[in-house]
Amino acid sequence: MYDIVIVGSGLGGLLCGYLLSKEGKKVLVLEKNHQLGGCLQSFTRQNCVFDTGMHYVGSMNEGQILWRFFKYFDLLGKVKLRKLDEDVFDLIHIAGDEYKYAQGYDNFISTMLQYFPDEENGLNKYINKFKEIRSAISSFIGESDDEQNMPTMKYFEENAFDFIKSVTSNPRLQDVLAATNPLYFGTSEKTPLYVHAVINNSLLESAWRFVDGGGQIADALAQSIKSQGGDVRKNANVNRFVMNNSDTLVEAVELDNGERIFGHQFISNIHPVKTFEIIDSKLIRKAYLKRINNIEQTMSVFSMYIVLKENSFKYFNYNYYHFENPNVWGADIYSKYKWPSGYMLYTPASSNTGTYAESVNVITYMSYEELKQWDNTTIEKRGQSYKDFKTQKAELLLDLIEKRFPGFRTHIKKYYTSTPLTYRDYTSTLNGSVYGNMRDCNNALKTMVSPKTRIPNLYLTGQNINLHGVLGVSMGAFITCAQFLGTRYIYDKLNNMK
Repeated sequence: MYDIVIVGSGLGGLLCGYLLSKEGKKVLVLEKNHQLGGCLQSFTRQNCVFDTGMHYVGSMNEGQILWRFFKYFDLLGKVKLRKLDEDVFDLIHIAGDEYKYAQGYDNFISTMLQYFPDEENGLNKYINKFKEIRSAISSFIGESDDEQNMPTMKYFEENAFDFIKSVTSNPRLQDVLAATNPLYFGTSEKTPLYVHAVINNSLLESAWRFVDGGGQIADALAQSIKSQGGDVRKNANVNRFVMNNSDTLVEAVELDNGERIFGHQFISNIHPVKTFEIIDSKLIRKAYLKRINNIEQTMSVFSMYIVLKENSFKYFNYNYYHFENPNVWGADIYSKYKWPSGYMLYTPASSNTGTYAESVNVITYMSYEELKQWDNTTIEKRGQSYKDFKTQKAELLLDLIEKRFPGFRTHIKKYYTSTPLTYRDYTSTLNGSVYGNMRDCNNALKTMVSPKTRIPNLYLTGQNINLHGVLGVSMGAFITCAQFLGTRYIYDKLNNMK
């Protein structure tokens, strides 16, 4: 009998497992795949390590919020990071023009003023709003775990697109400030200011790239859970939550092999929709299920993982965002007939990286609708038509990359690709959605998911609680674990990490 059984070893599940086992709870983390980590997973091809999800993180300077999380979770020194260039951590290319994102508020503003010399007032308003939201989040920590009472709630209800328009009337500066929206698949009509601000502010504070892949986070957390007396099991797919005879509590989870694992408390790190598909309880109201099932999902991606010829293509210590058109809100204008219209490209860092890159990752939007004909297939069993589809898409994407990097194909030794189906099957997200639920500023509460459920001993964690990304999921894990340990107690622990 376990104190807490956690279903899913994505970042949220592993963080909860670490936090609760550290507090003396007998914890078990169950993972259906042979590899831990969910979107943290890395894989190796021809000695090159590729990330499937976590590409870079922010706020990792000493004392900053993610640094404090990493210190609490004993990840400092175990996870290798490289700081991106101070003066350009993101290079933005919009319809023929390039703009640099620089780290640090003052550096960011002074760099932008080189392109937009008359926009100092607007840029200051933009950064001051970030500081305001950061302060609101800091005040929230340790005060309330009820999302309806969050001091940041008003920022969920404010539109990011409208806010950017309010600080500047310059349409190109508006595009530049919104250009990293692929990090959250932003739409001009729906994306809350909170989402835009938390993600961008974190990176402006400091931006870092994983060295040798983000999978090291999952490995380090799993080892720590075990050293603290917890268990982590792979190849253990949970096919249902078993309710007790009175239908008042979950008493166990059942695996594909029929094994039942009993616990006092349960946390699901899989998508809320997938969670409630394997629960049969009258405690879960139909109205709640309807709301959860009807939340729109963020889009998925087509990814290329490129192994380069030796000493062929230079490593660059920043990320490159390319937009063919001035409208950078790509999720709004996605069309399979004009695909691709942009991409994010970066050269991963390895322990051996020097002047030249060993590999390249390229990511671009892709709708699950384009994969419908293979909906009922599984990995490595999709047939030749699927392989042909991927090759066709890869060549179209390479055509676009060639326009910016002439001769890029000559540097390629081998490439591999993935589609929304790949994300769906490895991470159990709906339709391969990379960032889960779409937050909608027009109906913020409808698209928010509480860690608490109607079943008293079942809780949720992961990217659909609070926000996606390493920082968002870390905050969500603390919110979930506060249900067991108390809000003030748990956040005092974090705030002591100075």
